[in-house]
This record gives sequence, structure tokens and C-alpha cells, in this order.
Amino acid sequence: MNSYEMTTKHEQIIQYIEELDIGTRISVRKIAQALNVSEGTAYRAIKEAEGRGIVSTRGRTGTVRIEKKEPQHIDKLTFEEIRSLVDGEVLGGKGGLDKTLNKFVIGAMQLEAMIRYIEPGNLLIVGNRNKAHHSALTLGAGVLITGGFDTPAEVRELADELALPVISCKYDTYTVAALLNRALSERMIKKQIILVGDIIRKDIPLTSIHQSSTVGHLKKLIEATDHNRFPVVDDANKPVGMIIAKDIIGASDSESIKNLMSVSPITVMPHTSIATAGHMMVWEGIELIPVVDGQEKLIGVISRKDILKAMQSVHSQPQQGETLEDQIWSAFEEIRDDDGRLYFRGPVHTSMINQMGYISEGILGSMITLAVTSTIKQHKKKDLLIDHTSVYYLAPIEIENIVEMIPTVIELSRRFCKIEVEMFVQGQRVIKAMVTARFLD
Repeated sequence: MNSYEMTTKHEQIIQYIEELDIGTRISVRKIAQALNVSEGTAYRAIKEAEGRGIVSTRGRTGTVRIEKKEPQHIDKLTFEEIRSLVDGEVLGGKGGLDKTLNKFVIGAMQLEAMIRYIEPGNLLIVGNRNKAHHSALTLGAGVLITGGFDTPAEVRELADELALPVISCKYDTYTVAALLNRALSERMIKKQIILVGDIIRKDIPLTSIHQSSTVGHLKKLIEATDHNRFPVVDDANKPVGMIIAKDIIGASDSESIKNLMSVSPITVMPHTSIATAGHMMVWEGIELIPVVDGQEKLIGVISRKDILKAMQSVHSQPQQGETLEDQIWSAFEEIRDDDGRLYFRGPVHTSMINQMGYISEGILGSMITLAVTSTIKQHKKKDLLIDHTSVYYLAPIEIENIVEMIPTVIELSRRFCKIEVEMFVQGQRVIKAMVTARFLD
């Protein structure tokens, strides 16, 4: 039996494309004729193949089979991203624009000293120093020429030969360094934001069950996998329900699970943050969420345990970018009074105020949330999901004021908490807030 006959027409086309040689040109008509499918079906499958990264549509070449690239590290930049960031012109080495770089070297020293710092995979940031350009390439590094300067033809030829980009931009070295530092900082912040796609479980067999299956089939599946929750899918592999072990208590083995499942399941996509997925799980009281792609087809599942483990890993990241909240909170100190009561003290900086000279309401909300989170960490080592915040403004808070924030735990249970936060300036109460939250466990 032909291996293609075991799958749908759509998957047949994807499998057919995957088996083509790298560089093979692909057209809708040829695919339709080769597999005896409609051109509409062929077109949709080619588009999905492009989304999977196994084909690429280029200007004059058309659609071509390419080698699927592994996802790049989010904390590294490619030479093409550098070029785009500084609005640069590629003088040579275009074939290496997709390569990632691991370190920047600023050429503000003699060539002999500069060479000691250059390694393969680096990017040398330098002005019109032709010998430095040539030396960097021979050492396996790309070159970013500042000030809009050019480079000799021999350097361009060497760059093409080694597939190491030489890029020229009009910015000075200081501006380029500032732009790159900001770009890397943003990357490190994004690295902290874990998405569902980073933790999705795709390698577990039999994670779903078809809606036409029976209770008897489900029992065998539970016994084989030791799972007790399953997404229920239709013929198109789209989730149409959820079934758990307790749903089939008392049901006969011949009964269809379609009559017992919970319909309209909550789903998430790979680009959903785990914070959002975790909030949905806690709010809806569910333990497992199906993950779907752009066509709403099931591609995996995530559990509450997966999210908790991922959130724990966020706190252990060795490198982190600094967000505005990090900058603000770093200026505050934790203090305990004589009774052991925890409070926070810090200044109101210019970055925290609005056009009227008072502290911004958005910043104030972040400060209250951070104070609540820090306070609860003293009682429970769990992640919080804020449900509601009520804030009463009693007096304006001006720039350069020293603020004291005093949180008081009003109620604390296994799943919920209620915290009152008062803010004082020179002994005068200026803010009173009440925050309710629940724990993610």
C-alpha cells in the first residue's frame, strides 16, 4: 500500500514536499497533477508547508523546497537583524546574513591589540580601517563599518568567499553601540516571557481521542497512557470537547464519548504566554488545555503542572533584561519595623511621573502589584494572579517625594488572598488600595 494512502490529501502533499530534494522548484499545478488533487487543495498545502519552514517563496525564483531551519536562540541577533537595525548597506558576504553572532567588539584600539579580542562569530564595529576589516574576516568575524565609509574590493571579495557580512551604516560608533545594547536588552526581556509553544507536549503519544470513540476505547486509552484527561477531536483533528475519567463513571462501554464530553473546550495557541494560559486554567478551574495551530487543529496539550514548572524556571534564568518595573523597584528597599512588619521605601523618579508632575497611575498600579507580590512571597512561595484592585487617591504624589508603601494581609487562604496597601509621604496617607488575588497551584 502506498504510504500516502494512510493520510489525508493535505498531509499527503506535505509529505510529498518533504521528500523533494532541497532546491526543487514547486508549483501549484505540478503538485496537483502529481498527486491528483485540486489546485485549491495544493495551494493550501503549499502555504502550510511555507509556515512549517520547508518551502520558501522568492521573487523571481518562485516557491522552492528549502532545508528547515532550527529556531534561533532568542538572545542572539543575526547579521540581517543588525543590518535592519542600523539601516545598513551590505557591501559583501550576503550569503552569511542569516548567521547569528555571539559578541560585539568595538575597534577603538590599535590593530595588533584588536586582533586579540576578535573570535569567530563576533561582529567588529569599526570605522574606515581597511586592514581591520580584512583581519576580522580572516578571524571569522563579520564587520560593521560606522560613519558611512566603504571598504576595498578585495575585502568585499573575501567577505563573499567566507560568507561573512560586511555592513556599512551612517551612524557613529556610539550610536550603533547604544542601538545594539537596547536590541539585546529587549531580546533578554522576551527571553523571560515563556510562551505555550516553548513548553507544549508534542511527543506524548495518544494525547487525544476521536469523538466517534466509545467509553470502552477511552478506558483502554486511560490504562495505556495513565492519563485521565483527553481532548476530543473531530475528523479534521480540531478539538470539539474534553473528556475526563469521572465523566464516564456508570456509563456502558458501548456508549459514545460524544454524549459525555464537555463541549466547546478552551484552547490556546503556541504564541500565547504561559501567564495567560495559567490565568485561564485557574479562572476556569481546568487542569489541561489543548494547543491548536492557525487552522485550529490540535498540535499538543499543556497541563497546570507544565505551567508551574515553566514559571519556576523563569526565576532561575541566569540572564535577564531589565524592564521599567525592574528599574523602578530596584530603587525601593525592603524594611521591617520594630514589630517585624514589612514595608517598602523609595523615591519618585522622573520616569514615574505624568505630564502634570504627579506619579503616573499606571506606574502606581505596578508598584502596588509588586508590593503585594513581595509581601505574599513572605507567606507562600507561589505565583499570584491579580483578580481586582481598587485604588483611592487621597493626595497627589510629586516628583522627588520619598514614598513608604505598607502592605497589610487582610485575608490569606489556600487559594485566595486579600491585601491592603497604604502609601505615605512624610507621614501623610496619600493612597489606599485593596487588592484581591488567587494562587496558581
